[in-house]
Amino acid sequence: MKKALLKFFQRIEPDKSKRLLHTGYEAFFTFAFVPNHVTKDGVHVRDGMDLKRLMTFVVLSMQLCYLLGTYNIGHQHFVALGQFTGLFEGFHLKLSYGLVKLLPMWIVAHVVGLGIEFYFSAKRGHGVEEGYLVTGALIPLIMPPDLPLWILTLSIIFAVIIGKEAFGGTGMNVVNIALLARVFVFFAYPGDISGDEVWVAGLTKAAEGGMADYGWFTLHVLNPLFDTFGWTGFDPAAAVVDGYTGATPLALASKGGWDAVTQVYTPSQMFWGIIPGSVGETGKPFIVLGALMLIATGVASWRIMVSMAMGMVFMGLVFNAWGFNPLMEVPWYYHFSMGSFLFAMAYMATDPVTAASTNKGKWLYGFFIGVVGMLVRVMNPAYPEGWMLAILFMNVFAPLIDYFVLQGNIKKRLKYVQQ
Repeated sequence: MKKALLKFFQRIEPDKSKRLLHTGYEAFFTFAFVPNHVTKDGVHVRDGMDLKRLMTFVVLSMQLCYLLGTYNIGHQHFVALGQFTGLFEGFHLKLSYGLVKLLPMWIVAHVVGLGIEFYFSAKRGHGVEEGYLVTGALIPLIMPPDLPLWILTLSIIFAVIIGKEAFGGTGMNVVNIALLARVFVFFAYPGDISGDEVWVAGLTKAAEGGMADYGWFTLHVLNPLFDTFGWTGFDPAAAVVDGYTGATPLALASKGGWDAVTQVYTPSQMFWGIIPGSVGETGKPFIVLGALMLIATGVASWRIMVSMAMGMVFMGLVFNAWGFNPLMEVPWYYHFSMGSFLFAMAYMATDPVTAASTNKGKWLYGFFIGVVGMLVRVMNPAYPEGWMLAILFMNVFAPLIDYFVLQGNIKKRLKYVQQ
């Protein structure tokens, strides 16, 4: 069967002069079969892993985050309306509504990003580079669930062309591409990615006076489908309940400290991810499972993860002792479950292209992300989160860290030679 499939692919291979067509063919061929190109002098070490399969492991590790994130989009929407407030009540409505919001973002992220990759690969005359498999999976997870698709499209075009293709493609980018897409939205369209209104989808306003805002597909496709099974449908006349707030725990903490958070959310809700926020950042147990998978398979560096946690704990303890603003008074251990620290630690800081490469450099790189991220999260009066900016900042310094680590090793070894 495998040989027959291989012969079929070889038989339909287009002429290399048709660059765009051959680029697409090569992308699918190398995804199905491990490339057999190796060095001929016997120094090349081969195993069952290539770059596409490496990227596939990262994407697989995110699937639980996708699952919870999809359901949580619907759950937060109905909590705001005062409907189906129990976690598993209205299961079909919550899951389907989450898919209606998240699936278009996923499609746009891949169609736009891979379209750019195909174009540049064809122009350069080589196969599609695999790095975007992870970027395309990450981008929907780090955006608000109601982000307009045209803004998402612009952010991807900017990030892939300016942050990646301008530097030569996969393996050449200086900063994390998914984070660059998010930072583009943050600075170009701040009203769509910050504040209390953007983290709960499908409402005209995430506060008293807001109404459910359903699209054509929800009302004219899903509602008739649910009617045929005798299931409850979406109510277009539903309104936001009195006293509701769509604020995230971090937003509440920045204004009123830990007491303000516990008046709205329990530590258990924050741990399990039943709170407003970016699609993939909320479910902490699933992020930890994904991180453990990446560590066990050797895809991500445990040194970066551990040192980043150490840097965050260090600054958290300093702020707890210092405390002159509400966020400083939040117990340091709750910073693990507030905001996107764990997701940034597992999937953003560990990007092998933009992170430090040396073992000692990884410890320094991760530690300073933890320190800088907490400084931005706690001290920044405009935006109570810091991991996006901290990682991008340290991406720029990662080569310098590696340089000094290597120079230190060279000097140390030269001393032994001179003796």
